Amino acid sequence: MKTLIGGAVAVLLGVVGLAVWFGEIVSILKGVIPPILLLGGGLALYLGFDELKDSWKNEKGEEA
Repeated sequence: MKTLIGGAVAVLLGVVGLAVWFGEIVSILKGVIPPILLLGGGLALYLGFDELKDSWKNEKGEEA
């Protein structure tokens, strides 16, 4: 029961905080989203290239 009440209070405070500081939250998101996209895209490129190298190795191994 304590967890339920604590969760309800946290949600209520989160909604109030979101309403009061909406402009600041949007400003933070504007600064955080581009680096996250950059790092995520770099990781996806690295993993995709690594998977491609593995598939090339497997094809060469099957030919021999």
